[in-house]
Amino acid sequence: MKQYLIGLGLCFLCAAPTLAQSDVYLCVDANGKKEYKNTGITKGCKLVDLPHVNTVPAPTKKAATTSTAKPVATPGNFPKVDDSTQKARDSDRKQILMDELKVEEQKLAAIKKEYNGGEVERRADERQPSKYVERVNNLKNDLARTEKNIEALKREISNLK
Repeated sequence: MKQYLIGLGLCFLCAAPTLAQSDVYLCVDANGKKEYKNTGITKGCKLVDLPHVNTVPAPTKKAATTSTAKPVATPGNFPKVDDSTQKARDSDRKQILMDELKVEEQKLAAIKKEYNGGEVERRADERQPSKYVERVNNLKNDLARTEKNIEALKREISNLK
């Protein structure tokens, strides 16, 4: 039996003309779960009155020729920034990234110290093993995330002019 799961009560059957023309039934089971089906032989199924669904094929794209593609010129009224202003902005951006990198490296050092190579010291409030394991896992995740952040910042800094 073919079943069609339809989200939010909308039904778009356009795979084939015969399917688009078939009846659709809304079936509700004992738990109140709604399901759309193409047959209503089960208890609790009612025929859904749907408007006729029209299907229109997508228009075909013309093949683009890459050899004749020309670069698009910047419009004359497009705002421009002089070189000194752009260099100052680039310098500011680099300084911001360097500051972020420094903060992330300090954070990494603190996490590594607390993580202690996987030998995390147990705290007094962690009498239950689950709390300790959760903190160790959080430290491990923080360590990996901080290392990825550092890699991304270094990559971004290296891409600057």
